[in-house]
Amino acid sequence: MKIKILFVLLFMGVFIGTAQDKKEINSIYRAETEKINNLVHTKLKVSFDYAKRQLNGEAWITLEPHFYNVTELELDAKAMLIHKVSKEGKDLKYEYDGNKLKVNLANIYAKGDEYTIYVKYTARPEEVKQEGSAAINDAKGLYFIDPDGADPNKPTQVWTQGETESSSCWFPTIDSPNQKTTQEIYMTVQDKYVTLSNGLLIKQTKNNDGTRTDYWKMELKHAPYLFFMGVGEFSIIKDKWKNIAVDYYVEKEYEPYAKDIFGLTPEMIQFYSDYTGVEYVWPKYAQMIGRDYVSGAMENTTAVLHMERAYQTSSDIVDENTWENTIAHELFHHWFGDLVTTESWGNLTVNESFANYSEYLWQEYKYGADYADAHRYSEIKGYMSPENEIKDLVRFHYNSREDMFDGVSYQKGGAVLHMLRNFLGDKAFREGLKLYLNDNKFGTGEAHQLRLALEEVSGKDLNWFFNQWYYSNGHPKLDIKYTISESAKIVTVEVKQKQDNLFQFPLAIDIYEDAKPKRFNVWIDEKNKSFSFKYTKKPHLINGDAERVLLAEIKDNKTIEELVYQYNYAPKYEDRREAIEAMAENQKDEAVFKTLIKALDDKYYGLRILAIEKIDISKTNAKSAIKLLEKMAVNDKKTLVRAAAINRLEILEDKKYIPLFNKGLQSNSNAVKKSSLLALSKLDKEAALQFALSIDNDLDKKSLKDALIPIYIINKAESQMSYVADNIVEGMFFADTRAKSNTYKEGFQWISASDSKEVIANLVNNFVDAGLKYKQYGVDKISIQVLEQVLELKKEANFSNKGELIKIVQDGLDKLKE
Repeated sequence: MKIKILFVLLFMGVFIGTAQDKKEINSIYRAETEKINNLVHTKLKVSFDYAKRQLNGEAWITLEPHFYNVTELELDAKAMLIHKVSKEGKDLKYEYDGNKLKVNLANIYAKGDEYTIYVKYTARPEEVKQEGSAAINDAKGLYFIDPDGADPNKPTQVWTQGETESSSCWFPTIDSPNQKTTQEIYMTVQDKYVTLSNGLLIKQTKNNDGTRTDYWKMELKHAPYLFFMGVGEFSIIKDKWKNIAVDYYVEKEYEPYAKDIFGLTPEMIQFYSDYTGVEYVWPKYAQMIGRDYVSGAMENTTAVLHMERAYQTSSDIVDENTWENTIAHELFHHWFGDLVTTESWGNLTVNESFANYSEYLWQEYKYGADYADAHRYSEIKGYMSPENEIKDLVRFHYNSREDMFDGVSYQKGGAVLHMLRNFLGDKAFREGLKLYLNDNKFGTGEAHQLRLALEEVSGKDLNWFFNQWYYSNGHPKLDIKYTISESAKIVTVEVKQKQDNLFQFPLAIDIYEDAKPKRFNVWIDEKNKSFSFKYTKKPHLINGDAERVLLAEIKDNKTIEELVYQYNYAPKYEDRREAIEAMAENQKDEAVFKTLIKALDDKYYGLRILAIEKIDISKTNAKSAIKLLEKMAVNDKKTLVRAAAINRLEILEDKKYIPLFNKGLQSNSNAVKKSSLLALSKLDKEAALQFALSIDNDLDKKSLKDALIPIYIINKAESQMSYVADNIVEGMFFADTRAKSNTYKEGFQWISASDSKEVIANLVNNFVDAGLKYKQYGVDKISIQVLEQVLELKKEANFSNKGELIKIVQDGLDKLKE
């Protein structure tokens, strides 16, 4: 699963923490689920009751004892109505407590004996009460989206979410990651809908009542949490890898953009097959975008589900496909997670750390080292927090299995794999992955099995590595000092570890006597360790951790002159980034400022953007920088850089840029359009408003809304009140700056005073949807507080439709309080 949640929620000055902020000190040992019976095959026949939000199902479950003889079977079956349990046509005695179904098998079965039980049931997902995974606050497994068709802006859909243990909300099973089963599903739906499930669509049968039954079959074993059903009105865009179908399920309006969004998937399949040495084994690969899905994406075997943020147009993707890493992440799970599955949630790293690192591998292959290293840098930032430092990567003591889906299992784990790859070498690393996958395919794995595979291939002992990185917590916090003795012509590098626990690791030190450094590889295995090196010519720069691989916080004592030299000669992304950030604090120095100007032409677009954001163009000697920004705003090959240059020129508030900004409004890049529109609004408010009002295509408005809505709010554009009301919460709850949050707060004050039923209904629905979606983060409580304020406002108003407005708000409050 790729989790896409914004961790900073700003709403009227209130900070809301996330589930990942929880500290996980727990004395309870969370063991792998004991295997008593093993799943062999699961056959399901299901239909949907949209009015009740229920599923009517029949299940034929084939099992065998794991080792010891059995006389009973325990299945997970959450909040169901159990109508019948039988075997070979004979009813069986059972006990059901709303969570576990215990069946007396009326026989003794030994290892190797297969048996099949039949269960007729009704799944009631709305009755399920359990904590959800990551972003889903109510893990009910089966989700009906607008089942009664009441929302004109939302299609009716059904989709499932099994991870961690929610498949048992819609069919009886042994809901544990260490179970594997083949499957068949017969799904009866209205004939206008398409369906998606695991494996291949074998047959479609039209029924006499306007429904159709689709028969999906998966002949390869996978875990129950990876079972999937998706139902709705989708366009299916066909692609392929070799002779395997690669399909994209999108809503019709996004049909022209499906291959823009997902079109690199076949190349990714080939790359990961080549990289691991294990060819993609599954019979198809399909991806669906589901409404109201909030957990980013889910790696259901051969049937991946993505959230709506995956939707983009060609004008978005010309800037950047913001969903590409997620697409790669879910695909790589089909090796690490689906083919070989974690044996328990405590070993989640063998699923999620690999999927996280797959993003780096893809970026490195497709776009180069700078792209990949920039991504790694960002990911590590997502790990660095006091809460994450106390957690082991493999851990069996946690409050909830959902707590495992955090910056440790994902970001830290990915960084650990990067270090492991660097230590072993790429060839040995890949051979080790191949061995691990082949030895455990269609089964389960844990970190020790990964270690053993890598040891067998490399011949190296890796216990020291796994003990400190997998079975312990934290990371090195280093203080590195450099001393030069000119009389002795010796450089001394002193490395101090400041964290509590001792780490051992290799460290590359580069000494620059000229543009090409001398490399010294050392081993750190003490809290304080010093190394001395002879030199011929006094070094311009000593660069510790020259490989930029170590997961660590490093404080060194480089001078600004050394950092200028570092920018010019050290090759890595982080070398240059570190230098740019330091130079930004020393722009009064002429040499520093000139080098910062040079950084505007860095080979990597992300560092060009960083230099744009950091450079001080208010300086009297900034003319050359401004001229360069003017050129970049028009000619840079990367549209995101053009947009950043326009943003920077905006602060000059110079009317000579109006033609530049107007030209930007005609760009095929949404980033350039948004920057140009916001910049123009500072210089020609009326022209900016007229352009904003001219955008009437729904997809264009969605792509440009970050620029459109602030302009609508500032200008109090009454014709756009409903649109603002329908999008107000995103800006208030999920603003990335306080200034933006304040603009949306102003917009809220404006629209909440309206007497329009449509405006108030959109406002209320927006708060209700957000409150229910993000209940786990406390958004429901804040939504209630806000709507109660709106209710009081309406009660005090003198509108002729006052009663209708009050009812709209009260109905919304009632939904939130249910």
